[in-house]
Amino acid sequence: MIKVSDTAKSRLVQLMTDEGFSHDQDYVRVGVKSGGCSGLSYDLKFDSEQLDNDKIFEDNQIRIVVDKKSFLYLVGTTLEYSGGLNGKGFVFNNPNANRTCGCGESFSL
Repeated sequence: MIKVSDTAKSRLVQLMTDEGFSHDQDYVRVGVKSGGCSGLSYDLKFDSEQLDNDKIFEDNQIRIVVDKKSFLYLVGTTLEYSGGLNGKGFVFNNPNANRTCGCGESFSL
């Protein structure tokens, strides 16, 4: 399961609305792909469909879909948001990551 902090939820709802998605009907798609300075990077986007190989769950009233392969890397992760002048944007606090890069957008196991 991926948890969604209150600050991340607020920002996700705002961004989904701005992009024509509904947070109570559509999904936040979270995934992992090859790349980044640590080997793997996070992928976050909005989606209105679920695929056959997706795991679907909800936390903090945000519906999340993750493909089964990415879920293995993301189980136990908390999605947070840090705004303001020194904010990083969305941050994945992943207990499975052995090493992360300085920007927090990539990791390795």
